[in-house]
This record gives sequence, C-alpha cells and structure tokens, in this order.
Amino acid sequence: MDSEEGTQQPQLVLAHKLFRLTHPDVNDLDKVRLREEVLEAVLSNDMVPLYETLVTNGVLSLDQKVLDSMRAKNCDELKKLDDKIADAEENLGESEVREAHLAKSLFYIRIGDKAGSLSTYLSEKALEQLKVTESKTVAVGQKMDLVFYTLQMGLFDLDFDLISKSIDKAKKLFEEGGDWERKNRLKVYEGLFCMSTRNFKKAADLFLDSISTFTTYELFPYDTFIFYTVLTSIITLDRVSLKQKVVDAPEILTVIGKIPYLSEFMNSLYECQYKSFFSSFAGLTEHIKLDRYLQPHFRYYMREVRTVVYSQFLESYKSVTIEAMAKVFGVSEDFIDLELSRFIAAGKLHCKIDKVAGVLETNRPDARNALYQATIKQGDFLLNRIQKLSRVIDL
Repeated sequence: MDSEEGTQQPQLVLAHKLFRLTHPDVNDLDKVRLREEVLEAVLSNDMVPLYETLVTNGVLSLDQKVLDSMRAKNCDELKKLDDKIADAEENLGESEVREAHLAKSLFYIRIGDKAGSLSTYLSEKALEQLKVTESKTVAVGQKMDLVFYTLQMGLFDLDFDLISKSIDKAKKLFEEGGDWERKNRLKVYEGLFCMSTRNFKKAADLFLDSISTFTTYELFPYDTFIFYTVLTSIITLDRVSLKQKVVDAPEILTVIGKIPYLSEFMNSLYECQYKSFFSSFAGLTEHIKLDRYLQPHFRYYMREVRTVVYSQFLESYKSVTIEAMAKVFGVSEDFIDLELSRFIAAGKLHCKIDKVAGVLETNRPDARNALYQATIKQGDFLLNRIQKLSRVIDL
C-alpha cells in the first residue's frame, strides 16, 4: 500500500517494521531485510535509547563503537541546541525562542525510546520539552501541531493513555479556535485511536467523515486509510449506509483496486456472493494480522465479519437447510453446523438448528417486544432504587 503524495512520519514507519520484525508469521528472509532496515533507521537518526532496547531484547547485536559514536553525536547536537536557545533568549524575539525550543523537542522525539516506556529518561525529556515549547507558543494552530507530535509519540509505542489525553487536549484547544484542516486531521488520529481500542463504530464514522479531506499522510498512505475505512465500515454499517457511504463512494472506488482482495471482499458481501466473500476474506486475513493496529483485534474482527455475513444470509429466510447454506458459502455442512452453533450460543445469531431435519429456523427478535421488556426491566430497577431511598429517608 503506497502513498502517491505526502510523507509518512519516519518513526511510525520504523514502528511498523519493528512490529513485523518480531511477528511470528513473517518469514526469515523478510526478517533479515527488516533487521537491516531497522538498523539503518536507528543509526541514521542516532537513536541511542532504542538501539540499547533492541540489543537488550536480542533484536540487534551490540556494537560498542557504534553506540559510543551515536552518544557523542547526541551530546554535540544537544549542546548546539542549548546554545541556540540561549542565543535566541538573549538576542532574538519570541518566535525565534519558540523555534529554538521546538528544534530541541524534535531532537528528543527523533532519538527518544518509544519502543520502551514513557518513563524512560529521554521520553520524559521529549514530553517535558514539548511542554516548554507550548509555553512559548501563542497561536492555537501551533499548539495543535505540538499535540500532533505528542500523538505521534503515543502511536509509536501505542500508549493509549497518552493518546487519549492528547486527543482531549486537542478538542479543548479547538474550542478556542483552530482551522478546519487541523480539525480534519484530528478526526483521523481519533479514528485510528478508536480502531486500535476496538471502537470500530466510532472509527468508521470518523474515517468516513475524513475521506474527502484526508491530509494525514504522516500517519499512513491514503491506500491504507481506505483499507481501514472499508474494514471498519463493513462490520458497523447497515446495507443501505454501506452502499451510500462505501460501495458507491468515488474516493474509495479510485483506490480500492490497488489493495489486494479488498474490492472483492466489499462487493461480494454487498452482492451476496458468499463463496467469493470467503475466498477474498481469507486473502485479507494476512493483511490484518500483519497490521500493528489491527492485529490485537484479529480474532474479534474475524468473528464480527462472520456474524455480519451469516446474519445477512439468514435475514432472507424463515428456514433454510444446512446443506443449502453450506453450498452457498462453499464449505462443508459440518463446518456450517459448528460455526452457527457457536454464534447462536453466544447470542450473535437469532436462529436455531434442527439437527435431525438438517434445517435452520430463524427467530428474529421483535424490536417492539424487546423495547417493552427493556422498559419493564428498567422500571423495576428504578422502583427498587426508590424503595431503598425511601427507607434511608424514613430513618
């Protein structure tokens, strides 16, 4: 998935390579290439803390001369940055002072150990220096840029606490003002955060809002953005919304063909071509497993997609034979029987299996009756609370 415009943030590219380097499904030849690319990135940016962490974890071999050389370069560059700040504070204006502090912030971010913990010395230094830079910043837009830097640090390490706090901070800054371009960029950051924390519904809504205004190339290429948008939308949108917002969306149609299996995956689901759907879904699983944001939710996503497709098929029938369903999906009857029994037991599918007759009978929930039952339940709960409160008052 390549980008035609914009440049992805180098640290996030490195984070993805580190993820793949330690992934058990990546073959040894690719790991040799990834290890060389990781080492090159670490050395070119003098990332001493990350180098030490990778050596400790056995990912890289220790070269003491290289380590000492990087440390010396960092010390020299840090001294130059401090001298530049001192000169700006004595002889130049406020904007020059801010730029000098920003340069030091970016230096700490570039060499910071985000593969470890935020409690590491340089990571704390990076966040501390960003706060100093913010104190020298007046414009809301420039403050927002500093929040984006913090978000990128959080995404490198998938530190969801830091990401969540930074998103809340950005929203408060927008109450003071802010341009639409940065607001749209924040939607993508928040969408990625929601997707990474399994809030696929909100992630899909945020991604769909950003399709026509996407400029967040520092996070990922546009192709990858469309990949995430389609995946999150398929398990959260109804058929009508999926057709309007995804299947017929011109922005999606222009790039979806570049992403292996994705077009067939989306269209076969909407067109009820279930055999093709399963085939394309099998091809997509490798992409999902090797994505650092989606991989922790791989099994969950697999279940949700199958729930969607089975529910869509059963919606057209009052009853259907297991044999007919297995034939439509291109799988064995035993597979369908085992699959559906699990989903029925988990309350994901509203049907029952007549094993003797080999028939599936659907029992769609009555929305009005469900609402009535929920009202009765909530009413009983409220009455119990009132009775407990009245006893306390009587005392």
